[in-house]
Formats: sequence, C-alpha cells, structure tokens
Amino acid sequence: MLKFGFTTGSCAAAAAKASAQMIFEKKTAEHISIYTPKGIEYETEIIDACIDADRASCAVRKYSGDDPDVTNGMLIYACVELKKDGGIFVDGGEGIGRVTKAGLWQNIGEAAINKVPREMIAKEVQSVLDRYGYIGGANVIISAPEGKAIAEKTFNPRLGIVGGISILGTSGIVEPMSRQALIDAIGAELRVKRANEGNVLLLTPGNYGADFAENNYGIDKDKAVKCSNYIGAALDTAADTGFEKILLIGHIGKLVKLAGGIMDTHSRNADCRMEILAAKTALYCDNIKTVRDILQCTTTDAALDIIKDEGLIDRVIADITESALFHINKRLENRAEAGIIIFSEKLGVLGKSDNAESLIKALRGERYL
Repeated sequence: MLKFGFTTGSCAAAAAKASAQMIFEKKTAEHISIYTPKGIEYETEIIDACIDADRASCAVRKYSGDDPDVTNGMLIYACVELKKDGGIFVDGGEGIGRVTKAGLWQNIGEAAINKVPREMIAKEVQSVLDRYGYIGGANVIISAPEGKAIAEKTFNPRLGIVGGISILGTSGIVEPMSRQALIDAIGAELRVKRANEGNVLLLTPGNYGADFAENNYGIDKDKAVKCSNYIGAALDTAADTGFEKILLIGHIGKLVKLAGGIMDTHSRNADCRMEILAAKTALYCDNIKTVRDILQCTTTDAALDIIKDEGLIDRVIADITESALFHINKRLENRAEAGIIIFSEKLGVLGKSDNAESLIKALRGERYL
C-alpha cells in the first residue's frame, strides 16, 4: 500500500505552532503534532529552532510519502512574533511565491498561501496563545529557502506566481499520485487564463497538442491549458469559469476515446481505441477481415494505415470527429461553443469540426466570425 504524506500547508501550520509554543516555553521544541483538516494526526520533527524574546522560528521537513512531489524533503519555516493587538496575520517570506495575476484565491501582490493553509496556521497559533492566556495576536511569516528554485518545476510560473512555491492543501495530506491534485492544478490554470486572457480557450491533453497548434496554426503554445487525461473535468471547469469558446486539439490516440464518450482517457480507466476505430470502419466496410485486423493493432497509426489502404480514412475520421464533438457538447451541456481538431504525427490533420477555423482566428487574436 502506498504511503500518504503531508502538504506544505500542514508543514507550515506545524512549524508555526512549534514557534509560538517556544516563545512561551522559552525552550526549543523537538517534535510537534497537529491534526489535519482530514482528521489525521501529523507529528513531525522540529529543525533549526531559534528563540529571541517575543519571536521564535523553526522548520519542518516536507514529507510527501510515495507521491513524486518536487517539494518532498524541502524545509518549510515559520517565524512567529507576538503583537499587542489581536488577530493572526500570515504572510510569505523567502521562497514563497507572490500572486501577479487575477483568478486565484489570493489578491494580486499577496503571498501564495491558500485559504485552508492560512486557516490552519492561524488556528494552531491561536490555540497556543489561548493556552498561555495571551490576549494579543501574532505575525506569522512562512518561508522556504529552496522555494524559488523548486517553483520552476511546478505550475506556478503558468499561474503568474513568481518568486517561489505555493503553500497548498485542502485536506492536509498528500495522496500518492493524486488525481484530484492534478485536476485542482488544471482548474487553477483555467481560472487564471479566464481572468487574464479572455473567454476563448485552447485545450490540449499535452505538449503534442500545444506544439501542433503553434506549428500548424500560429497559435502561441503558451495559450494552451494542458489537461492530461482529464478532458471531462477540464471541460466542466472551463464552462464553470466562464469560457464561451473552447477548441480542443489532440492526437488521435487520445481523442478517439472521446468518440465513445470516454472523458478520462487514462488507459487504466478505459482504452477502446481499436474497438472504436473498428466499429466506425465497420459502418463503411463489408470486409470482416479489415475489422479484425484493426482490432489486432496496438497503435492508432497502424490501424489508420489499414483504414487508409481501404480508402475509408476520410469517412471514418469524419464519423469519429462528429461523435467526439457530440460527447464534448453533451458534457458541456451546451454552456460553451466547442470545436475539435484531431491529428496524427504521421498524417497531420485528420479531423476538424466546422467551426475550428473560426476558433483558431479567435485564439490568434483575429476577428471572430
């Protein structure tokens, strides 16, 4: 069984609690424990503790369990300083990113410390103040000395978060290979795009689609939001966020699955690439051997070669494109205008919806017709 870890938010809250506690106890802490929002106890070692009058600081080392998290092992620091007026003020220091674009939970200029971690930090510090009968408040600065370098490996640059990492987490724990974490990251990027770049979206499963859009249609690949296998979830969020026009560009190996209504295209959930290609081919071909040969293929390129040799490529791909667009619109519940372009590296553009060219013009900043 894979081991779960703890978020940067949990680390920051634990370090803040330990720092506050050290101010009153006048001795360094070795361990601290908190409860995450999910109700799981988090006990961790305290590192690099320091006490100075009404101020104390320490660090907690991030542990991500079996999740391949780039922040695993980094130190998250909290410096707590007492103040006479009440309330807990939380801000970011070295290595914590600053928000530069609208669309995120924080305002522009604020530290990239999300709502739940802020609440966790404030709660833990306030609990210490209450325990020792302190009627004032505290300033809390969260920092991560390695944050600036590590942030380059995260979504932060695409979200307009500069100078460091984000302090994240809604449950307080890191689940290995978290599907929800990636969907949340895609959602955050969609909200930033909508707030800063208008209501026309280029959606691609990955780099192939973004590169294809730039190389073939002159659309800046940085406009693309890459949704990985989570096409359905990305469409939901795009519509919820207010995008009015969405162009999906992707490789046949991914997008053929949409023709069967499969909106999470990871192979562990569903494949059906050859079944869909074979079924669509059977609509136009009486040769059962051709259908059987397609079903025996392991790649879409091999299947397309068979379909092309039968002279059926245009009709089969047109059917797949129409079916994929039908399921996209069904998922969107017609809340946005959708278009699709399907390609292969070998054959180039295979299928294209009737409105794709208009959406391309809109994405290039040309007049939308």
